[in-house]
Amino acid sequence: MKNLLPLLLLLPLGARAQGPVNRIDDFNRIGWYVYEGDHRLGPRFTIHTEYQARRTGFITGWQQTLLRAGVGYQVLPRLKLGGGYTFFKTHPYGAHPTADQGTFPEKRFYEDVTLTDSLGRVALTHRLRLEQRWIGVPGASGPLGNEAVWQRQNRIRYQLAGEVPLQGPTLDDHEWYFTAFDELFLNFGREITTNVFNQNRVAAGLGYQFSEDFRVELQFLNQITQHYDPDPATRFPVFEFNNGFRLGVTYNLTLIE
Repeated sequence: MKNLLPLLLLLPLGARAQGPVNRIDDFNRIGWYVYEGDHRLGPRFTIHTEYQARRTGFITGWQQTLLRAGVGYQVLPRLKLGGGYTFFKTHPYGAHPTADQGTFPEKRFYEDVTLTDSLGRVALTHRLRLEQRWIGVPGASGPLGNEAVWQRQNRIRYQLAGEVPLQGPTLDDHEWYFTAFDELFLNFGREITTNVFNQNRVAAGLGYQFSEDFRVELQFLNQITQHYDPDPATRFPVFEFNNGFRLGVTYNLTLIE
């Protein structure tokens, strides 16, 4: 486990160094504004809510929007199962936009397993997520099974996150902490041929815990993503190298004791 985080942090460098010579690199500045909360329904169940406004130029233009809702079940003190639904929208941005024909929607179902761990003062969280994705063409509408307007894809994600208290051996209310994560995204399924690598995200920064249920985090964010379709003019693969920040607010409610 000690060697896993350094290896994951090298993945963005490896993707960049080992990629094909004939490719297109697209660089963007991004700012992600995130709200999420896990609202308790008794001792084991939670309802997850999440909204993300992802901007380019740090704040001036749209990159993506995300709405997510799900449920979680605490199987064991360190093991949690979850699943839910995500609505996603990608806007045209960058020199080589993936939304080159206009803004398009995406609908997803997801299932995940979350395992918490610790390494000394470092609190670790492992999350493995499966996603069933329906990606729409511009103006897409109709049932999910309509292949004329929805393209089906599958993806697996693994995230390793960690936090370290900065004002004592444990993280208590009204204290600062260091936070970081790395998340790798891989495509799979019969629709996927050469672009198995989808994206990698690395973030690190500071957080402040007002209470156990209310936190704010500001992280530097690096995102590398490969477009599913090649550039229409050259047929070269397109890689985005997006750098900026992620401002996150976590607020949890107790709905049922």
